[in-house]
Amino acid sequence: MNKINVTRSSMPSFEEYMEEIRELWESRWLTNMGVKHNELQDRLCEYLSAPNVSLFTNGHLALEAAIAVMGLTGEVITTPFTFASTTQAIVRNGLTPVFCDIDPDTFTIDVNKIEELITDKTSAIIPVHVYGNVCDVYKIEEIAKKHDLKVIYDAAHVFGVRVGGRGIGSFGDASMFSFHATKVFNTIEGGCVTYADESLTERLKIQKNFGMLPGGEIFPEVAGNAKMNEFQAAMGLCNLRHVDGEIEKRKAVVMRYIERLGGVPGIKTWQPQAGVKHNYAYFPVLFDKEVFGKSRDEVAAELKDEGILARKYFYPITNTFDCYKGRFELQETPIALKASKEVLTLPLYADLALDDVDRICDIVLSGAEK
Repeated sequence: MNKINVTRSSMPSFEEYMEEIRELWESRWLTNMGVKHNELQDRLCEYLSAPNVSLFTNGHLALEAAIAVMGLTGEVITTPFTFASTTQAIVRNGLTPVFCDIDPDTFTIDVNKIEELITDKTSAIIPVHVYGNVCDVYKIEEIAKKHDLKVIYDAAHVFGVRVGGRGIGSFGDASMFSFHATKVFNTIEGGCVTYADESLTERLKIQKNFGMLPGGEIFPEVAGNAKMNEFQAAMGLCNLRHVDGEIEKRKAVVMRYIERLGGVPGIKTWQPQAGVKHNYAYFPVLFDKEVFGKSRDEVAAELKDEGILARKYFYPITNTFDCYKGRFELQETPIALKASKEVLTLPLYADLALDDVDRICDIVLSGAEK
């Protein structure tokens, strides 16, 4: 039986990566913002059409650093329909998360519910672009300007996405991208912050290097170690050469899923947004058991029995985490809660054969109500 994982890392050929890292054996410069790091930073600035880019060893620490350099206080409005990292980064910066419900079609923050959550303690909004879907960036900008709030996007899912021809990393005060092995673009582990204010450049460098200034004798801030190493950067340089082709392959997989599952009663599939150049990062499907005849968990179990791993992503939502109970007011978000109980992301990666997509769809549809 052919086992199919929910994702599979994109990688260059072995020979291409070996050639990329060859000079590291000569220079012995393996970390601390070396040649590969700096080259990748420049190339990503161009690819993402972002004003500034700062690389990090992973996306979570990139988000923590972005929050830290903004000087935020008090409360931050965010969404619980996200991976743990988003909320944990807020809390680890000593801030209070305030949870806003989501739009049921895009799964991104419901911009019509943000303003009712703003108080005199609110300092920022941290929306999340989900599954490659983008938030209503124009409405969020309008709200932020009206209330003098910072905006930091969790852009872990939207590498390469463009809105109206504009790179998604150019919106807001900053955006965090994840380059984890499972993402559309990876540096094995890794991430970056794109940001508008060039004066943040040195502060971000300090945040990822123990809080110290160059020279190592002056420490103006409390910080950790979040530097991207040269082997990560080399993988990124290789993968960046191929990422557009990988996205096209992912698109073919998504289109087959939509062809097979779109319009089936009781199944809600991902749909592209108008005016957005997508990266086809994930393929979420929501199952309404009363209509479809099988629940999300039942479908996941049937797939697992056939060696196919799908993911309940996102489940659970972050405002149900035990670690926050008794610490914060946990706002109810019924739409996000319902989605978390119905959503399943099906296997999706560039090299997934269309025959395997058909096999997955056959299992999903087998035995369902007609």
